[in-house]
Amino acid sequence: MYRIHRQTNRITALSQVTFSELGFTERAHLQEWLANQPDALGEELLIIQKEFDGFDDTKERLDLLAIDKSGALVIIENKLDDSGRNVVWQSLKYAAYCSALSKTQVAEIFQRYLDKLGPGCDAKSIICEFLGKEEFEEVTLNHGTNQRLIMVAAEFRKEVTSAVLWLLKHNVLVKCFRAKPYQDGADLFLTIEQLIPLPEAEELMIGVSEKEVEEQAVERGEFTRHQLRLEFWQKTLEALEQAGVKRYANVTPGHDHWLNAGSGLSGVHYSMIFTRHEVRVSFELARTSKEENKGLFDVLQARASELDGAYGAPLSWRRMGDKKASIIEIAREFDGHNRDNWPDMIDWLVEQVQRMVRVFEPEISKLRAKIRDCYTL
Repeated sequence: MYRIHRQTNRITALSQVTFSELGFTERAHLQEWLANQPDALGEELLIIQKEFDGFDDTKERLDLLAIDKSGALVIIENKLDDSGRNVVWQSLKYAAYCSALSKTQVAEIFQRYLDKLGPGCDAKSIICEFLGKEEFEEVTLNHGTNQRLIMVAAEFRKEVTSAVLWLLKHNVLVKCFRAKPYQDGADLFLTIEQLIPLPEAEELMIGVSEKEVEEQAVERGEFTRHQLRLEFWQKTLEALEQAGVKRYANVTPGHDHWLNAGSGLSGVHYSMIFTRHEVRVSFELARTSKEENKGLFDVLQARASELDGAYGAPLSWRRMGDKKASIIEIAREFDGHNRDNWPDMIDWLVEQVQRMVRVFEPEISKLRAKIRDCYTL
């Protein structure tokens, strides 16, 4: 690693040091860095436990346990200056142990972790948000044999890399990252470099009878929900067509709980949402830039009373400062999985989509002008 000197247009090498020389430890430092910045490992990960010791009849602890965007469990083992000879065997044991965890158990493990951090956080809600699911029953966690291994160390011994490469050939999901500290005076730097890539997984399971029963139920439920949504959206799109609503004319029904239609402005769309407990219609500002979305939302919200009056009902104005998108929506409670309610639900959706388009379609040109004047397209 080099430092760039702008004034002299030169570079100077930084001094490579060891974690031990700096007084850093595996648990208090490297583990904490990764727990609080898991994307340093090149992907979005949700850390759900540290120093996990919930293995029956053992006293072993894995360093970090995470969920990836597919819902797979990720076992993260950290070593400092040397990987050690047994890191592969240790990681494989943990993966085998974790393969038996059901979705319910994973949520409980995460909840215990959150409770240690402070009260008020709900594990299931955070998991749903991370995986982009509306309800926890739609979530699939730790499915089948997709457990993954990530090993982090400053140096990997040859016997370790040889074993990992053999595992890769046999389709075990493994990644190795090299973490190296550098020093330049009082300034410290860290590089985290992926050494070994990720292939497909193979079976590494023990004691999965409870999990298999749960997974079969989840799969049956997911299939039922998908079929239900497809049928509901087909009927809704037919009703919109009969009502002369053009915005959804070229939209194809799918299995998701939402169905979007463009507004004519990139990243801004109308959306219908169908869940077990309610249906919603929204006008969503979801352009690439978070700041742009908030600015456009503020322009509209400044006239909220006027727009609510034009709509004929109070809308829910959700700026969502911590999220990229902002939403203006209206919702109504229904038992969505009861087909007897579908005619009323569809009638309500058609009416609300018509209102939403009528009120916000004239605003598109104003939003486009705001973008042209204040933002980079």
